[in-house]
Amino acid sequence: MAKSTTTYTCAACAASFSKWSGRCDSCGEWNTITEDTGLSAGPGGKSLGAKRGTGVILTDLAAEETPPPRTQSRVAELDRVLGGGLVPASAILVGGDPGIGKSTLLLQAAARFARNGLKTIYVSGEEASAQVRMRAQRLGLADAPVQLAADTNLRNILTTLEAEAPGLAIIDSIQTMWLDTVDSAPGSVSQVRAAAHELTTFAKRKGISIVLVGHVTKEGQIAGPRVVEHMVDTVLYFEGERGHQFRILRAVKNRFGPADEIGVFEMTGKGLAEVTNPSALFLSERGKPSPGSVVFAGIEGTRPVLCEMQALVAPSPHSQARRTVVGWDGGRLAMILAVLEARCGIPFAGLDVYLNVAGGMKISEPAADLAVAAALLSAREDSALPADTVVFGEISLSGALRPAPQTENRLKEAEKLGFTTAIAPKGGKAQGASGLTLKRFSDLTGFVGDVFGAG
Repeated sequence: MAKSTTTYTCAACAASFSKWSGRCDSCGEWNTITEDTGLSAGPGGKSLGAKRGTGVILTDLAAEETPPPRTQSRVAELDRVLGGGLVPASAILVGGDPGIGKSTLLLQAAARFARNGLKTIYVSGEEASAQVRMRAQRLGLADAPVQLAADTNLRNILTTLEAEAPGLAIIDSIQTMWLDTVDSAPGSVSQVRAAAHELTTFAKRKGISIVLVGHVTKEGQIAGPRVVEHMVDTVLYFEGERGHQFRILRAVKNRFGPADEIGVFEMTGKGLAEVTNPSALFLSERGKPSPGSVVFAGIEGTRPVLCEMQALVAPSPHSQARRTVVGWDGGRLAMILAVLEARCGIPFAGLDVYLNVAGGMKISEPAADLAVAAALLSAREDSALPADTVVFGEISLSGALRPAPQTENRLKEAEKLGFTTAIAPKGGKAQGASGLTLKRFSDLTGFVGDVFGAG
């Protein structure tokens, strides 16, 4: 005979019974016992069934909570990307191309945090402890109180972290970790997902900050399941080109600070050095004004950054003209070319177009539209813009110019670097940059006619 799974609960004391009675044996109240209804109507083996859990604590939106305490590394660029410092019990995922400097950056960060009093453990799954020590000696970090470990068995690593109770643990990398309960090779989707889940939940339970290093695919995305990015609190991408000396740490996701924030570092013989003025670095190799060169005043996260947009337009020897873009969206370049031809009557048919963001910087905001259009027209007409001019603004399909956000911060940064003229759309606040001559246009046709004498 099948066993009954019906349960009865007292409304006064929440005691549970297998059968109904008029009086609760636990608290003595009468007529308070009622039959429980199941949480789910599905089969018991595939759904929640009739078993009930414990209630969770509910609060309202007006509840005041103090912001989480932060531990600063005293590296301004790293603390900026983290949102002001390292938050306890947080999980951070750092991705980047092989050899870009992830291990170097995290070893320097571990040394900084350790010297500031935060107990730090560095777990390497790809290198031996001797290799990590050699890198520390080369970087001048051999005296930092960082504890090292070289293991890939997650059970051993979590046991060690529980016994040592550090404030920060760095796992390099998540693709090398493996669980003995998952029947697949290290680096597989199952292993990466399970390892990330165990590490993030362990960090929340024990109050330990966990930094995970992740490999990237050919497309530049974190390798493995995208669910790993949803498990962690912060996702950082370490960007840069091998031919350039600087690296950019970009916050793609941050639950404790602004996203799209960047930190700029310069690769030196002694490791990564922070760059306090990225605009001056990106414009340091800019020479005399030349056709196709335009300075764009952009915003990365909360900071203004000036960089150079370079364009080259040449007759195409092929039947189909080439469109090559480095550091910007190729689809948006096609849109700008179409607007210039449809709204301004400036064709680019039969012309090869090359666009490059100087220094290896990657731009994604729409405010770069006007700077790109200016660079294209400058290259096509073989007419250079003045060297002391910055350009920014968004172009719509109708040819109208839309104001860019944070116009005031862009102008202040341009004025600080010695620029005297700014070209921008009409609208937007422009106070605080009294030393700049501001030229405003409402549409692309007016901009082309005034700056290049055409349209």
